[in-house]
Amino acid sequence: MEKIEKYTLLYEQIKALIEGETDVVAVMANVVAVIHETMGFWWTGFYCVKSKAGGEGTELVLGPFQGPVACMHIAFGRGVCGTSWARRETVVVPDVEQFPGHIACSSLSRSEIVVPVFSKAHEVVAVLDIDSKDLATFDNIDRQYLEAVCSLITPIF
Repeated sequence: MEKIEKYTLLYEQIKALIEGETDVVAVMANVVAVIHETMGFWWTGFYCVKSKAGGEGTELVLGPFQGPVACMHIAFGRGVCGTSWARRETVVVPDVEQFPGHIACSSLSRSEIVVPVFSKAHEVVAVLDIDSKDLATFDNIDRQYLEAVCSLITPIF
């Protein structure tokens, strides 16, 4: 099956799966599982914007994911995830070794895509982070479909 066919089916499956569900964690967990299983990526997960301990600002905190152990806290503007959050846009990195400030949770990760998730008020509330063990895995097809998937979960925020 070609990439576009996989993503088309994945989008419809996620849409049906989360319809009517209001629990954020349950939705994120199933979205991650469907993407990870369907596409076969190395690591797939969400980082959620949360208040830091002591209430001094916000950071990204590890949410539901599939794959090996991951970093638990990421600062605003740091690494690919923090950069996507700061820019409020999808970031595609063909070679993580070439990304300034990349946070290496695993040396096996070679390329990455991070898609911001917006609330109804258009604030970034999370990011969808996907890593591949291969270089240049992600392209505009991935960007387009993963942004569409992330837009499906906006209503629960």
